[in-house]
Amino acid sequence: MARGIVIIPTYNEIENIEAIINAVFALPSVYHVLIVDDNSPDGTAQKVSAMQAQNADRLFLEVRTKKAGLGTAYVHGFKWALSKSYDFIFEMDADFSHNPLDLEKLLAACENGADVAIGSRYSNGVNVVNWPLSRVLLSYFASVYVRMITGMKIADATAGFKCYKRIVLEKINLDRIKFVGYAFQIEMKYRAFVLQFVIQEVPIIFTDRTKGQSKMSGGIIREAVVGVIMLRLRKIFNKL
Repeated sequence: MARGIVIIPTYNEIENIEAIINAVFALPSVYHVLIVDDNSPDGTAQKVSAMQAQNADRLFLEVRTKKAGLGTAYVHGFKWALSKSYDFIFEMDADFSHNPLDLEKLLAACENGADVAIGSRYSNGVNVVNWPLSRVLLSYFASVYVRMITGMKIADATAGFKCYKRIVLEKINLDRIKFVGYAFQIEMKYRAFVLQFVIQEVPIIFTDRTKGQSKMSGGIIREAVVGVIMLRLRKIFNKL
């Protein structure tokens, strides 16, 4: 039994899915992979299902009925993983913007004292490849904004490449998670911060996708801006 499982939410990732799964399986440490697919019309789930024939003991698939947001996909995956015996639970994108090799760095951080390890684009300068300057600035200053509002000393508050020790997800009330996009990533970090878990940033290089389409939208950005204030207010009024 692997100690760690990598949760990868997908929607129309047929161009990336086989390669990203194989890259995880090629790592020195043994990881299981859970794909949470939102009923992709491009056949992503069917490709994963076909791959399960050769990887039945380490590749798992959950197909939801519709596209329902990144946050709910991860919560679905977290609950699935907690029903098993994994010690470490990872978030990772399907599009190679997160280098699978860096899973080893996140695992090492959690094995050596961190409760949450964040693959950070901004903890050691700005390490983003192939993004336009406007998007780099938006992402960077979003983290500055989050630090100002929440008090978290995290350089990359919207990062989506993470490793959690099991106990973190057991302590966070997953049924109370409110947000689905960037704000989901902020909310998970903030809830871990409020619970006084040790959060460590691990420098990575983030490379924008070369295949498939980004899921970024104006609504996701607006949710993050408003959501941070809502999180802080809930904490102040003890309703988090």
